[in-house]
Amino acid sequence: MTRQIGIIGHPLKHSISPAFQQAALDFYKLDIAYKVWDVERVEWAVEQLRQPETLGANVTVPYKESIIPFLDGLAPQAWEIGAVNTVVKEGEGKGLSADCINVSIISKDKSPHRRLCGYNTDASGFMRALREEAAFEPRGKIVALLGAGGVARAVGFALVHAGVNSLIVFNRTAQRSRQLVEALHSKVRGKQTISARSWRQDVMRRALPQVDLIVNCTTLGMKHGPGVGKSPISAELIPAGAMVYDLVYNPPVTPLIREAQKAGARALGGLSMLVYQGADAFELWTGRKAPLDIMFEAARKALE
Repeated sequence: MTRQIGIIGHPLKHSISPAFQQAALDFYKLDIAYKVWDVERVEWAVEQLRQPETLGANVTVPYKESIIPFLDGLAPQAWEIGAVNTVVKEGEGKGLSADCINVSIISKDKSPHRRLCGYNTDASGFMRALREEAAFEPRGKIVALLGAGGVARAVGFALVHAGVNSLIVFNRTAQRSRQLVEALHSKVRGKQTISARSWRQDVMRRALPQVDLIVNCTTLGMKHGPGVGKSPISAELIPAGAMVYDLVYNPPVTPLIREAQKAGARALGGLSMLVYQGADAFELWTGRKAPLDIMFEAARKALE
């Protein structure tokens, strides 16, 4: 029986995860198909996850937070962050950790080999790409976070743990940015500061000149998305000495990256984070070392 792994989200036309994940599965000659589950109801995707042939899934926007109540447990990091981007079925790959089993959510399905655990590999993928691809060390730096959704939660927790001096969260919905800031406050150490700011241009104009790193966690600029062709901020708001990290990976050169180049700032796209977080997920599902070279090659080819 051919097993399956899926990606859960909506819309998914832009996603290249099937290309590089399938390449990794084929490298090991595993009889596993990587499926696209573009759904408007996350409950349907969870039903697919509980099928005997399913090993797990990636989870992307808009379900990284809303899938949590439908899972049976969370790994410690996903519990802390409050967002899931990888689901693993008990008994598959490396299986569930004791910590995950103890952090039970609802456990509606007690059937053997069906319990689902949520993980977050976004945080580790983000930090690895930031340090290895951008050669940027966030400790002691001032960082602006654009967005407050599931991926922003992972990035925010990763940066606070990495020792940033100050984190400023900009989001169009004030309540959501305040919720993220409140969640992060419990992790603050020493003189670290975290604040929520309005998305208004005048507020950004005053705040952004001081930042060392700007991270776009929104979908603005994403191919096939509602904000295609748009940049979250313009070149005039970007400090020339800053690092701009756009987590959007499709297209490879996003509108924000073009604005960063106009401003004379360094810029990094989201492809490396995508592959690194996907590699961590691959290892959780299969128990095998992710073939990074194969995954990067397939990802770049998919964007051509």
